[in-house]
Amino acid sequence: MTSRRRPPERLVRSYVVTDGRAFPTRNTLDLVTMVVTGEDLPLTGLSPERRRVVELCRPGALSIAEVAGHLALPVSVTKVLVADLMDSGHLVTRAPYVPANPAFDIRILEEVLDGLRARL
Repeated sequence: MTSRRRPPERLVRSYVVTDGRAFPTRNTLDLVTMVVTGEDLPLTGLSPERRRVVELCRPGALSIAEVAGHLALPVSVTKVLVADLMDSGHLVTRAPYVPANPAFDIRILEEVLDGLRARL
């Protein structure tokens, strides 16, 4: 019998990470919002979690969901951190890239559907 591992307890509670705030200063962030670094501002004075968010986004864009996953924080907490970093100019967001005319092959979709049906 395999036992499920519980994630390790966080040493710092979420409300401490967000300075007691439950909501971001911006209501425009969702799971697929892409986050990239803004101006090359110094990281001095940032909390460890905020510094880590900026470091994660330096190589390229990440979604809010990916940042939350890397930090092992709830999405709601991550949104507060990202909004704070946007307010300070450390981060900017952009909409995810969605091609105007997505090219797809209906045969591939049918094969995937057939494969899923076969497994159920």
